Amino acid sequence: MKTKKKVGFWRVTGYTVLSLVTLVLLWIGYHHGMKAYEQKKYPAIGEYVDVNGQRMHVYSKGGGEKTIVLLSGLGTAAPALDFEPLMDELSKENKVVVVETFGYGWSDRTAKDRTVENIVDEIRLALQKADITGPYILMPHSISGIYSMYYANMYPDEVEAVIGIDALLPQATQYFQVPAMKLPKFFSLVGPTGLARLAVTLNPKDYLPIAEDGLYADENLKMTKVLSAWNSYNKSVLNEINESESNVAKTEAMSFPSDLPVLYFTPKEDRVIEGGKNSVTFYETQLTQSPLSSIVVLEGDHYLHWTHYKEIAKEVDQLIDAM
Repeated sequence: MKTKKKVGFWRVTGYTVLSLVTLVLLWIGYHHGMKAYEQKKYPAIGEYVDVNGQRMHVYSKGGGEKTIVLLSGLGTAAPALDFEPLMDELSKENKVVVVETFGYGWSDRTAKDRTVENIVDEIRLALQKADITGPYILMPHSISGIYSMYYANMYPDEVEAVIGIDALLPQATQYFQVPAMKLPKFFSLVGPTGLARLAVTLNPKDYLPIAEDGLYADENLKMTKVLSAWNSYNKSVLNEINESESNVAKTEAMSFPSDLPVLYFTPKEDRVIEGGKNSVTFYETQLTQSPLSSIVVLEGDHYLHWTHYKEIAKEVDQLIDAM
């Protein structure tokens, strides 16, 4: 009897494992089939330019005298869609451009290391290939603050202002005594196995902007979910995360040129850490001697442009008028 029970147990276990493996393989096949279908159904909304043999997506609106270049935060799956309300406001008076770096939006992925040097050089080349001439007003969100710091130092003639949306700057890690983020390599399986699609399917709201109803068109939100399934934790984004410590080290001794207008938007924080430090006191250390440099505090979270796009655009236009 015991032998029969053991054989039955292992047989059931084998069937269970085989069923699970089959389900996983079917899901992976479904994910890749859907991705191929979606890429045809939802073509890029901007234009592709060739950057070192790969496609980079550049999306622009408006035609004013000033050119604002929006740069997205780490892991924002679809920057051109995410920035849409802010772009609509800013483009009433300015030319506004979103450069989707490799691994984001409709741009290709790349095996090239996501060093600050490579990312900034690729942004510059994409703008040149799209015939978008400078000087530029760089408008980074989150981690792109590091790239804007590097850009303004290495190519000062191409940058006439920096406007940050709660943008990370390299000095923050020392100021707040927080380590750079690192992720293990197994996260690279999230995309190819369709786990990102599963996560988006189960919790779609987690991948959509937190904004008033109707602000983002239904088509925008559909595409945002689709691109989140394509792009979440892809190899380029993972490489960028794991290069962040090195990128901070390369730029932490830099500061913005003293005559460069620097405007930073930051969420209001009631939490103050040891020494009276918060985001406002940190950004005060980053202001330049330009009389146009300032900090604007807004209620909200890290993605301020989801809820304060009108206020942000108004402040930006006022800065541009004074330049």
